[in-house]
Amino acid sequence: MYIVIVGAGNVGYHLAKAVLSKGHEVLLIDKDAATLERIEDELGSIGLRGDGCETSTLEEAGTSRADLFVAVTDQDADNLVACQIAKHRFKVPRTVARLSDLKNDPLFKKLGVDVTVSSTILILQYIESQTSKPMYLSRLAVLKGSDREIVDVRIPPTAGVVGKKIRDVSLSQNSLIILLIKKDERIQLPTSTSALEAGDRVVVVTDRYSEAALHQALTGS
Repeated sequence: MYIVIVGAGNVGYHLAKAVLSKGHEVLLIDKDAATLERIEDELGSIGLRGDGCETSTLEEAGTSRADLFVAVTDQDADNLVACQIAKHRFKVPRTVARLSDLKNDPLFKKLGVDVTVSSTILILQYIESQTSKPMYLSRLAVLKGSDREIVDVRIPPTAGVVGKKIRDVSLSQNSLIILLIKKDERIQLPTSTSALEAGDRVVVVTDRYSEAALHQALTGS
């Protein structure tokens, strides 16, 4: 995978280092020659001096063959412009932008930036997961473009569903059990007659509005 990164600050440096360790090809763009020189002394010739908001710089970087374009400067406006050029001029399939001001998030998404990353958002998500997500439920994935998600629910010993067959468990019409992982780690495709036992895990397709009711039905808490 070829990845172009704009911004050689701490975020860009550590990202480039991590991506290189995974065996990917990386080009790091920054205006500051001294910063790039320090990074290249450690990571090799991966730098390009220039403005990531300029078409000529991105053309020199070979952005048209990039699989992923990441803009992580400390300026939201620069990150947005760089991603816009990469997406619309060079047809990069996936763009990621660092976000400093949360109020800019709707604008970034409206203008086609595929992913926005903010330390504030990440911390808020962690806090939410610790305060509003029950201990027996883990979110495995969110289905892009919808409210649907895939969650993993562990059945506690005190749950009212212990010993019941799936057909006898009352779930909302928006929740569907798609996989049953027995307490001994055997994986089963669930049927209506599959019985639930303490320590089993069920993988469920649901939506965020049904999540609390799903947890209540399967764990009793």
